[in-house]
Amino acid sequence: MKVISQTDAEVFVKTGAKEFNAEKGDVLTPGARDVLREFGVRVNYGGAVSPSAGGNVVNAAADSQLFNSPLAEKLKKEICDIGRRIWMREYCDGNGGNISTRLTPNRFLCTPTGVSKGFLTPEMLCMVDERGKQVAGTWKRTSEFMTHLAIYNATPDAVSVCHAHPCHAGAFAIKQLQPPPRLIPELEVFVGEVPVAQYDTPGSAATAEAVGKLAPQHQSIIMGLHGVICWGKSVEDAYFKMEITDAYCRTVILAQALPGQAAISGEKMSELLALKKGMGLPDSRYGLKPAELCETDPWEEMCGSHGCSSPVTPWNPMTVDAGKPATDAETEALVQKLTDEIIAKLNK
Repeated sequence: MKVISQTDAEVFVKTGAKEFNAEKGDVLTPGARDVLREFGVRVNYGGAVSPSAGGNVVNAAADSQLFNSPLAEKLKKEICDIGRRIWMREYCDGNGGNISTRLTPNRFLCTPTGVSKGFLTPEMLCMVDERGKQVAGTWKRTSEFMTHLAIYNATPDAVSVCHAHPCHAGAFAIKQLQPPPRLIPELEVFVGEVPVAQYDTPGSAATAEAVGKLAPQHQSIIMGLHGVICWGKSVEDAYFKMEITDAYCRTVILAQALPGQAAISGEKMSELLALKKGMGLPDSRYGLKPAELCETDPWEEMCGSHGCSSPVTPWNPMTVDAGKPATDAETEALVQKLTDEIIAKLNK
């Protein structure tokens, strides 16, 4: 039997919860009942609902203490800092993007919905349980937390998740196209292959399932027609994966305009993967032989069989008929036509 005091009730109502489950035999003092009744909290005694009711006072008090603990306060500040960095790099606009981190095995801090990530404050953050239910914080949690939770459930090593809409990686998302591999060592070591999760409604169970399946072997995932979601072993590490991914995509897009189709060889890829494995980072290509690592040409995958080095022919008024050089007669006729039009306008 537990005695729920007025102080316990006051701590509970500060969480904003409107239900709690008390054990059979627990006793609420008159002062506790008054406080719960005043704030519209309903109490559930082991399955039977009392008119004054609410969630479990003891659990709520523990959640409140955890939510305001020194560790939680430190992580809240880290999330706000990363939110500003995401916003300043134009990785999200409006209220786009969301960030979360694991506080305990079954409690997570996350950003609220409807707020610019560039202007977050610690007071805005929420705490959510292992089912996705908000248990602390006055601002409503992000609607996409269940996708984060799918990563946490599938990947015990995941400590933080970062989702945003960076433009260059977003271009690949719109095309539902996986960035080509074997072009920059930093991506191969610190991120690896960036697969595409097929589009579904943001925040839906289908999206969470698709991302969750890819997470154990991929720390950065393109969400088709949506954005990028990354996980890491700290709040900053998850953000680093995002930054590396978008920088890579930007470089690849720029490189398409240049001649040449170089790529990291299979032997050198094996060296990079050995280095990565020694760092304890996941990768779906461990165990592959050098020949298997370079079976396909990354530029052929990106640009088709012609590669990306085909010169671009600038528009020329002296070139007609789908790029064929104009004959002398055609050139003379075009010049005469332009001259006649200029004279006609001057005569007006």
